[in-house]
Amino acid sequence: MNFAKLLISAQTREDGFALSIPEDWHQGRTAYGGLSAALALAGAQAAGGADLPPLRSAQVSFVGPLSGPVEVRARVLRKGRNATWIAAEVLREGEVGLLASFAFMGAIDSVVAFDERPAPAGAIPPDEARAVPTERSPLFLQHHFDVRYALPRGEGPRRPEACWWVRLREHADALDPMVDLLACADALPPGVMPLLPPRAPVSSMTWHCNLLHPKPETRDGWWLIRVASDHARSGGASDAIDIWNADGVPVMASMQSVAVFG
Repeated sequence: MNFAKLLISAQTREDGFALSIPEDWHQGRTAYGGLSAALALAGAQAAGGADLPPLRSAQVSFVGPLSGPVEVRARVLRKGRNATWIAAEVLREGEVGLLASFAFMGAIDSVVAFDERPAPAGAIPPDEARAVPTERSPLFLQHHFDVRYALPRGEGPRRPEACWWVRLREHADALDPMVDLLACADALPPGVMPLLPPRAPVSSMTWHCNLLHPKPETRDGWWLIRVASDHARSGGASDAIDIWNADGVPVMASMQSVAVFG
């Protein structure tokens, strides 16, 4: 079941909705983190109403495993003249598996306007890029995403980074662009993966996202995503995840904390 159909299958509740996460959306013993975060965002948007401004920032904590029947609950914390804060959580059997805080804010006139996040130089266009093999990848990646190498694979020592083109395999026009983006944003493995032994377990702990465009759009569903670990020690790593659309316009800057068991 693709993501759009999964949302359609949800049963409305007083403070959110309920649905069942199929196994083909799993990443190990839990649901894919991008899916869980996108479900929380969908719940927050529903709670915020039709006049909700664009998403500006998200803080996500991956508290516990999520699979099978889950509930998404959301509530408005504060609604100001131009900004709204909404808390959301995804629960399994009454226990919180994901906790999120979303900040929505409309555009404000400002004398400050600059962009210091250029897209990676030499990125291969998605229609020319080579597919990433996914036969041994988590189920969610095999079943629901198209992924391609965005940069030529260099020789020499492995580095804690990757850069891919990513899109939902069945991207739907009806899917909110922010939800689409968040669902794709966590698709790459953590940057430290190339340095770890095969099958070494890793787990995302927290994720902070800043949205750089009020209505992110791209061509043919493709997002250019680069992940890089800049620090790893004592079982923890810090990842920077930057995202551009197919025209090289920056749409998201984020940081993730990753537990490394290897």
